Amino acid sequence: MASNDSEPQRPPAASADAPVIGITTYLEQARTGVWDVPASFLPKVYLDAVTDAGGIAVLLPPQPVDAPLARRVLASLDGLIVAGGADVDPARYGQPAHERTGAPRGDRDDWEDALLTAAIDDGVPFLGICRGAQMLNVALGGTLHQHLPDVVGSEAYQPAPAVFGETTVRVAPGSRLAGLVGETDALPVHVYHHQALDRVADGLVVTARSDDGVIEAVELPTAPFGVAVQWHPEENARDRRLFAGLVEAARAHRVARERAAAAPPAASVPASAASVAPERTAP
Repeated sequence: MASNDSEPQRPPAASADAPVIGITTYLEQARTGVWDVPASFLPKVYLDAVTDAGGIAVLLPPQPVDAPLARRVLASLDGLIVAGGADVDPARYGQPAHERTGAPRGDRDDWEDALLTAAIDDGVPFLGICRGAQMLNVALGGTLHQHLPDVVGSEAYQPAPAVFGETTVRVAPGSRLAGLVGETDALPVHVYHHQALDRVADGLVVTARSDDGVIEAVELPTAPFGVAVQWHPEENARDRRLFAGLVEAARAHRVARERAAAAPPAASVPASAASVAPERTAP
C-alpha cells in the first residue's frame, strides 16, 4: 500500500511564532510539464506532518557546505528533520558498495552530515526518518547493512517499488521514543528500506526493533531531542506524535535561545581594578 490512512481535514495555518522546522530534500532528475531537469523536491506528506503538528516547514536542498555554513543554517531554524531518500555512500563507513546499493549522492551525504553535526553541537532538536536514521548512525561512526534481505531473508521491508510494507516494532521502556508513542511491543509502522543499521555508533541507544531484530529506532541521549526512526511516520496522517514531540522541543529551543540573546552581558571587572593590590605599610 502506498499510504496507510486517508488524509484528515487540514488544520489552520500555524501561528506566526510557531517553531521553524527545516527538512532536508532530494536532489534528483525530475520531470514536470515540458521540463526534465535536476530538481530539489520532497513529498508533501513531510510538510503536512510538520504543519499538522503546529510547526512551519522550510526545505533544505543539498548544496555545497562546510561547518560554519551548516551552523549558520541551523541558527535560523528551531528544529531539523533529515528525511528519507537514497542510500548513504558506503565509502563513508569504509565498505565497498553492495550490488544492490544505489549510486552515491555525495552532495546530499555531505549536506546532511554537516547539518546533523551542527545540530548536535548546538543543541538543535532533530528527527531522522529512514535514510535520516542511517545518516545519523554513519555520521557518528556506525555502519549499515547494505541489503537487508541478505540478513532477514525476505523483502518485507521494501515489498515492491513505491509500496510501503507494514510491520510492528517493540519500543524500549523509558526511552524518549516511549515517552512519545508509549511503551508498546507492537507499534504499527510503515517501512520502505532495503538497508538498516548494523554497528550502532557510540553514543546512540537503540530504542525500537522489529520482531526479527532489525533496528528501527535510535536516539542520542545527550541531545535535547535527538530521535531517529527507520520507518516512515509521515505516512500515517492520523498519528503525528513524533512530529509533535519535535515541534514541542523546537519551541523550547527557540525560547531558550531568545532568552539567552536577551540576557544582559555579565558584569566584568576592569583589568586595572583587578590588578591593583592594596598598599602595605612598612613596619
